[in-house]
Amino acid sequence: MSYEKPASLPIKQWAEDDKPREKLLAKGKAALSDAELMAILLRSGSRNSSAVELARLILQSVDNNLAMLAKLKVDDLTRFHGLGEAKALSIIAALELGLRRRVAEVPEKQTITGSEQAFELLYPNLADRQYEEFWVLFLNRANRKISVLPVSDGGQAGTVVDPKRIFKTALEQNAAYIILCHNHPSGQLKPSEADISLTRKLKDAGVALDIRVLDHLIIGDDKYFSFADNGLI
Repeated sequence: MSYEKPASLPIKQWAEDDKPREKLLAKGKAALSDAELMAILLRSGSRNSSAVELARLILQSVDNNLAMLAKLKVDDLTRFHGLGEAKALSIIAALELGLRRRVAEVPEKQTITGSEQAFELLYPNLADRQYEEFWVLFLNRANRKISVLPVSDGGQAGTVVDPKRIFKTALEQNAAYIILCHNHPSGQLKPSEADISLTRKLKDAGVALDIRVLDHLIIGDDKYFSFADNGLI
């Protein structure tokens, strides 16, 4: 005996408490799951799936990891039945707004006293990148941000960094301290021997120029590894 999967019940026929939009209004955004929030963006599902079911399917494809979801392109999203270009763009735009909010929440004049604060400043520049990039946070003598700038980009396996370019920029901006940062597209946070060697090289160069290298962060997905926190700098 075989069974056919019954068509899903449309959201408008759900119990009032189970409807994402109504639930948001009645209970607030914190009461909704990731799938329910995404369903509000999607507005509708497919013939056999509600918007919530479609959202769950998309999230399951990235192990329910929003950082991985943010790496998907329009073509990746439109492979799901019932998800066209307009819905794909809504998801991408919503995730980008969330990323920009993180930047806005960091006070412009904040004193950087630890790796977590540096991560919050640097992460938006490296989130969702498919290839390795190297960025530097330049700080004044009060440990406040002067700028955050890219210094190199490469492929999925690595990038070539020119120390002269880093310290030339640091001197031009009258930076007293710098924090190095690069991403690992694989999500693996463990530093390679090349990462450790480069960090030592840049630290030594900074001593000669009186520009101290405070830390080197490796970012993978929405996590990071700090050389300073792990006694490697």
